[in-house]
Amino acid sequence: QVQLVESGGGLVQPGGSLRLSCAASGSIFSINAMGWYRQAPGKQRELVATIINGRSTNYVDSVKGRFTISRDNAKNTVLLQMNSLKPEDTAVYYCNARVTTTTLRAMDYWGKGTLVTVSS
Repeated sequence: QVQLVESGGGLVQPGGSLRLSCAASGSIFSINAMGWYRQAPGKQRELVATIINGRSTNYVDSVKGRFTISRDNAKNTVLLQMNSLKPEDTAVYYCNARVTTTTLRAMDYWGKGTLVTVSS
């Protein structure tokens, strides 16, 4: 089994910053990709950012230039630095990891989510 634990959500004013963290643990042989998704009330879950093989990054257009995704490979951790936050960034943010387990199975895992609220 693999567990993903997110932290760092909270309430922030528009224009402020937050940093989300997600730590993966358990039966991990390797992590091929990690990413962040979000789901706002009444909307579908959407991809925010991904990092593949610890280097190649991808962002949804609405966060480009404001959010930065990074990985600490030694700690199996992915970070999302969110700057210049807007009310429309309000959502539950979910961590995702594409993992090769110790039994050499390729599996997708999800965290339970952390709430980010951008409001004055």
